[in-house]
Formats: sequence, structure tokens, C-alpha cells
Amino acid sequence: MDGTVWLWLIRHVHPDCRTVLSLRRAEHRHAQLRLVFRDGPGRIVAGYPFGRGDVASAEGDVLNLNEPGVVRRFLEEAAARGLLPTAHGVREEDAWPLYDALAAPTPTAPAED
Repeated sequence: MDGTVWLWLIRHVHPDCRTVLSLRRAEHRHAQLRLVFRDGPGRIVAGYPFGRGDVASAEGDVLNLNEPGVVRRFLEEAAARGLLPTAHGVREEDAWPLYDALAAPTPTAPAED
């Protein structure tokens, strides 16, 4: 993105069932953004019938965090919200607001006659 190489890692963590998407610039190992998807009502993180890295809501689409295009969309949304780390350390954010923005239906243009 913008000439910067980004790396990502996906983990599923227990005991409080969550999927974590960690993002970092290739040249900055110590500055990391962790987008956390916590399991909850209407929120689905990995597990049957979904695969590892799948996140979904009751109203939205399934987004697969193993797909580079999906991760890039999360990265771009995080950048637009000013969430990307600029210094050493870990920044942890609730990922569901980003998911909601990405899974929201796109408005369609009215049909022309």
C-alpha cells in the first residue's frame, strides 16, 4: 500500500474466543496494529461451519482474512481512520466497526430509462 510492504498474521485465541488480525510494516517489526474480532451476539469468528480466518456478522458477508484483497481493505480502512501505528508498540482496536464499513452494502445508482 503506497509503496509500503505490509505483513499480516491471523490467530484464533481462547479462552474468550477471538480472531486477531495483526498488521505491521515489513521494515518496522515493533510497530503493530492488532484488529480484534471478539465472538458475541450476531458476530461470528472462526469455527464450524466457517473456516480459519473467516469473520462474519448475522447481517453481513463472510470476510476471509486469509485473502490478501480482504486484508488490504482492512488496512485501507484502518489507514482512513488513523489507526495505523507510527511508533514502536502494539495498538489494539476493535475490528467490528471496520468490518461493518467493509461489509455494508454499496449504494446502487438508480436505473436509467
